[in-house]
Amino acid sequence: MIGEPAVLVLNAGSSSLKASVIDAGERTPAAATMPWDGEPSGAAAALDAVLAAAAVDARAIGAVGHRVVHGGTAFTAPARVSDEMLGRLAAVRSLAPLHNALAEAVIAAARARFPIVPHVASFDTAFHAALPPAAWRYPLPWSWYEDWGVRRFGFHGLSVQWAVRRAAELLRRRAADLGVVVAHLGSGCSVTAVWRGSSADTSMGMTPLEGLMMATRSGSVDPGILLAVQQRHGISAADLEHVLERGSGLLGVAGTADMRDVLERSGQGDERARLALELFVRRVAAGIAAATTALPRLDAVVFTGGIGEGSAAVRASVCARLATLGIARVEARDVAIDAVLDGRRGGGPAVLRIEAREDLVVAGEVRALLRAASSGG
Repeated sequence: MIGEPAVLVLNAGSSSLKASVIDAGERTPAAATMPWDGEPSGAAAALDAVLAAAAVDARAIGAVGHRVVHGGTAFTAPARVSDEMLGRLAAVRSLAPLHNALAEAVIAAARARFPIVPHVASFDTAFHAALPPAAWRYPLPWSWYEDWGVRRFGFHGLSVQWAVRRAAELLRRRAADLGVVVAHLGSGCSVTAVWRGSSADTSMGMTPLEGLMMATRSGSVDPGILLAVQQRHGISAADLEHVLERGSGLLGVAGTADMRDVLERSGQGDERARLALELFVRRVAAGIAAATTALPRLDAVVFTGGIGEGSAAVRASVCARLATLGIARVEARDVAIDAVLDGRRGGGPAVLRIEAREDLVVAGEVRALLRAASSGG
């Protein structure tokens, strides 16, 4: 709405901090991404650096929105940041150890930097709060959920919301009429089935470790492997967590976590890189195929996230494995804008490339929450 203040959106990742300013017209007059070491102690310095790089005018900021990966069952909608709210958030930190501690540290630094304006947290898990029980229950003892809260939550919800919205615009259809599978492929990777705007199934679970192969995370593996390396080889729980979170995925197989390096080395005949690429493509394709079983109809597959947007070779290879689902082959050509890639508007599921814009979703949620609060809603 015209006259509404600009929202500063902060997105704390394990290797970078993103900042963008979203004005009332959903324009982005300022944005920057700064690498950092992912240590909470460096949050204040990282915040100062990214704000300087984006040339953010603090006087123009009317609110600050924060992307938070895990909200657990406590946060299924955007929440106004307060000391009490942060105490509740700390209780779920262990469920996303690579991300939530960083988000909390950035929130603290931002509250110190912008002490007068309201701060709002938006949660990646919130989009999946309406999953049916069969999608979030695990086949584990009933008491594990009743007593310990063991369940699937799902992630990348903010990215998925934007992807479905943009897909509807590009296909000139209503989101409420679409069955879509969104493949968010980046440092973290997930697949989500969306039916009429709501999450129907998703590949990530109680933590962001489950599901697809990722940059440094393993994704789903035989749980017997984890028991065996602990029992037979004496690896500690802490070391096992480190390996699964930071030493597996592309890095574990190819020796690099950067898909661009994997593709280059694979093209040069590096066998480990070639294997890592094949593993990644197979698992993404299998994840997309599995997600379609949660949908009455598949209208579109969306690729988003750093790899999904930027790697034409990965998109083409994944689609080539999905011909049995009626998905058309796409050319391995670079695309720099949101686009329908296969040119098919009625002969089968469309394939789209869409830029991830969690910041626009967060800014919209911030404005909606503050409007509701000001009107007494």
